Amino acid sequence: MAQAYDEDLDCEGLLCPLPVLRARKRLAGLAPGAVLRVTATDPMAAIDLPHFCAEAGHAFLGAERDGAVTRYLIRRG
Repeated sequence: MAQAYDEDLDCEGLLCPLPVLRARKRLAGLAPGAVLRVTATDPMAAIDLPHFCAEAGHAFLGAERDGAVTRYLIRRG
C-alpha cells in the first residue's frame, strides 16, 4: 500500500474506541478528499474503522499489516 496520504495519526497502544474517536476528530479538520493514515495496534480497529467510515461518509481505502501494527488509509468524505 504505497498510496500517498496527507496526515498521519499514531494510535499505537490505544484500545477501542480511541482510534476511531481520534480519527473522527482529525478527519473533521481535513479538507474533503484528503487522506488520513491511521496506525494502530488494536485488532478491533480492523472492524471499527471501516464501519466508522461507512457510517460517516468517508472512504476506507484499505489496510496494511506490519507485525503488530496495522496502517489504515481513509479519504475524508
